[in-house]
Amino acid sequence: MERVLGIGGYFLRAADPVALSAWYRDCLGLEADEHGLWRQEPGPTVFAAFESDTDYFGSRSQRTMLNFRVRDLDAMLAQLRAAGAEVAAGTQDMEGVGRFGWVTDPEGNRVELWQPA
Repeated sequence: MERVLGIGGYFLRAADPVALSAWYRDCLGLEADEHGLWRQEPGPTVFAAFESDTDYFGSRSQRTMLNFRVRDLDAMLAQLRAAGAEVAAGTQDMEGVGRFGWVTDPEGNRVELWQPA
């Protein structure tokens, strides 16, 4: 049986795609080339389905949530706050999994940041 090899892309609708791409570059350090190709560091990727009535993604109109691995969650959240980003007040610790924090991008998408255990 053929299997997928990994996440090949994540695509967002945006009122201003150039500005949104710049936000991800400037605030999260996501360096993509002119074609959107981003060479990420190796590491785990989680694929999980949630109940349709979950509040975990923020707004009920948001059907998916992007999660980025980070080295230092506290430093990333401080960097985002300093850049004026909308950062959730709390973080979450999951024993054996890691720590989580959240930011909302300029288009209103909640993004999860994960510092693996």
